[in-house]
Amino acid sequence: MIEGLLALLFGLVAFYFTIWILILLPARMAEARGRSAFGWVLVSLFFSPFLAILLLWLLGDHPQRGNYANSD
Repeated sequence: MIEGLLALLFGLVAFYFTIWILILLPARMAEARGRSAFGWVLVSLFFSPFLAILLLWLLGDHPQRGNYANSD
């Protein structure tokens, strides 16, 4: 019985970690840099989450990101 509960707990933790790496982390990074969260999640799902994270980190902020804040 306890082994089943531990296996379930481990499975839930592994599932959450996988969702976080594949979807939440690239989406939050993209939004913070003024880029499309949906597009970067697709890059993460189809290619590699580590590639998406690395590319977002290397690309930095969107070039027109500052213009949106100053237009008002």
